[in-house]
Amino acid sequence: MNPTSQQPQLNLAQTPDYRESYANSVQVRVSVWDFQLVFGLASSDSPDQVTIRNHQAIFLSPQQAKALWNVLGQNIAQYEQAFGSLNLEPKGPNFPQGPVN
Repeated sequence: MNPTSQQPQLNLAQTPDYRESYANSVQVRVSVWDFQLVFGLASSDSPDQVTIRNHQAIFLSPQQAKALWNVLGQNIAQYEQAFGSLNLEPKGPNFPQGPVN
């Protein structure tokens, strides 16, 4: 058996500064060298104004960004198979019409 074909054991551990937070806004910025994902919390005090409070930026190599895209696609497909299709523009009396940013 070729030793390079064996998968290494994966150990996950959180660093002392590990934290979790919620984001309902993600901005993507791209350069030749990396992708930057800026996470924030969007809120609206009036129908014509949205405030986004950014709280975290993550830089990824293009290769890691593509790997993230693949794993998100797989997980979204599984989610939709289990719970139904996700609509990016909800319809109903409580939702304003217009594009989702």
